[in-house]
Amino acid sequence: MSTDVLEKPVLTPERSTTRKPAPRYRVLLHNDDFNPMEHVVQALMHTVPSLTQPQAVNIMMEAHNSGVALVITCALEPAEFYCETLKGFGLTSTIEPDE
Repeated sequence: MSTDVLEKPVLTPERSTTRKPAPRYRVLLHNDDFNPMEHVVQALMHTVPSLTQPQAVNIMMEAHNSGVALVITCALEPAEFYCETLKGFGLTSTIEPDE
């Protein structure tokens, strides 16, 4: 007599598919004594279209008063783009990892 043995499927624990968020970077604007304030505000608004004029003025004033101001925090590729675009307007800008 033949006995059919049913094999139980082997269950493996599901792998966690949580993604780590991409590292974020801070785009910084440094003060300079060369560019008019209006130019800086216009450059900020052109470079980061989501900035309103009051926000751009606040960033410009922070850089003017403190020497440096945070423009935006974002992923590396857009941060590099924003930084280079600000430099194209004759402004001093750097990026650093957001900690």
